[in-house]
Amino acid sequence: MNETRERWESDPEVAQHSNERMMFFSDGIFAITVTLLILEIKVPEIPENLISTELHNALLHLIPNFLAYVLSFLILGIYWIAHHNIFMYIKHHDHVMLWLNTVFMMCVAAVPFPTALLSRYPNQQISLITYASILVVTGVMLDLIWWYATTHRLVEADTDPRFVSFVHFFNRIAPFFYLLSIFISFVSLTLAKFLIIAVAIFYIVPNPLYRSHYRHLFRRLDQ
Repeated sequence: MNETRERWESDPEVAQHSNERMMFFSDGIFAITVTLLILEIKVPEIPENLISTELHNALLHLIPNFLAYVLSFLILGIYWIAHHNIFMYIKHHDHVMLWLNTVFMMCVAAVPFPTALLSRYPNQQISLITYASILVVTGVMLDLIWWYATTHRLVEADTDPRFVSFVHFFNRIAPFFYLLSIFISFVSLTLAKFLIIAVAIFYIVPNPLYRSHYRHLFRRLDQ
């Protein structure tokens, strides 16, 4: 084990490709999952003699489905970017890391189900709770991957501890507010939905936290 770790640390080419298959697997899961989201939206089946009068209304009824699709696609995009970003620092993996990443991917692959549930029953609290719960667990697993990597020498030894803490903080924002949305749903289902949307907007719109990440990354690339 020590010889393998020394090879990782001394051979940049080995370190660069040590996570390659895991990343291929992860990207494949993300790609399949976002594709499944749109497959949940079915073209309305309308008798030919009623198409001119009923198609418009049928498409209007699909608006919640499309809104849930867009929201979930964006959230999965946020998690893909976060996963991509932390693996820019995680250079190696071990057996535990492989399984942590596999469980994270399991959570990602589960997102189409609560998306379909929320789109079909948008006014039911249990739909939102199921949706938000999956997102909470997914976010916690992502941060657990970062915690394990930084506490088991799977990142480069000179990684700034302040940056490690920053990534922990950034990773935990989403699951915290998704969990908060569950509690808010007992008071207002609409407000809980807006909170989930607000979290997505926060991660999409450039902000000082993102600039901190990229400043740290560029400093490392310049070294």
